[in-house]
Amino acid sequence: MSRQVLKTIQTEDPDILAIQETKLSAKGPTKKHLTILREYFPDYEVVWRSSIEPARKGYAGTMYLYRKKLMPVVTYPEIGAPDTMDQEGRIITLEFENYYVTQVYTPNAGSELKRLASRQVWDEKYRQYLVDLASRKPVLASGDFNVAHQEIDLAHPASNHHSAGFTDEERAGFTNLLAAGFSDSFRALHPDTKNVYSWWAQRAKTSKINNSGWRIDYWLVSDNILDKVTASVMLDSGDRQDHTPIKLEINL
Repeated sequence: MSRQVLKTIQTEDPDILAIQETKLSAKGPTKKHLTILREYFPDYEVVWRSSIEPARKGYAGTMYLYRKKLMPVVTYPEIGAPDTMDQEGRIITLEFENYYVTQVYTPNAGSELKRLASRQVWDEKYRQYLVDLASRKPVLASGDFNVAHQEIDLAHPASNHHSAGFTDEERAGFTNLLAAGFSDSFRALHPDTKNVYSWWAQRAKTSKINNSGWRIDYWLVSDNILDKVTASVMLDSGDRQDHTPIKLEINL
């Protein structure tokens, strides 16, 4: 994440900031990392989760920054996922009095779809996890879900039906998640909006210039609080490719 993007987020003055794919060591953020974060977000607590053995080191990982006054209960759930997915630091959940805020870094199906079968199991286990949370209080779930749900959610759907992130299996998994009582807040507020994406491939040098993007980052909310959402948008990350920040405003 560049300093320009940090400054953009700082300007938004968020209550809670979720970061995925931190790639931190098992020891977490370094002193330099924490110094920079405190420079931009001095009144925030920082909680993190790293990939640990037997999973790959310096892989995946998630982090929350939240205002110190909020004082949520922080948990680092395991969902019974296959392979080493539960050890890859992919979920952190914040519990508040009247709702949950949780983030996810969904496993990528990988090159040649080597991890697609495991990804399908993950999708079902994660759905069960969110349903369990929602049985107690409403849920706000954000993160990199590594799937473009509908053809409107990527620039070139026709040529990507066998690409990781747009297979029939991954899209069905996301459909099942929404059907379990959750709404894609951006699409709910902007049902027909095209050419708005959250990720552009870094390997393709012109992907951002040509807006050849994918919308794979989401704010999901329990259906029973969708009417409290006032904004769900992508923030401008300038010329930087890869992911752009996404913002949810909700009146709770």
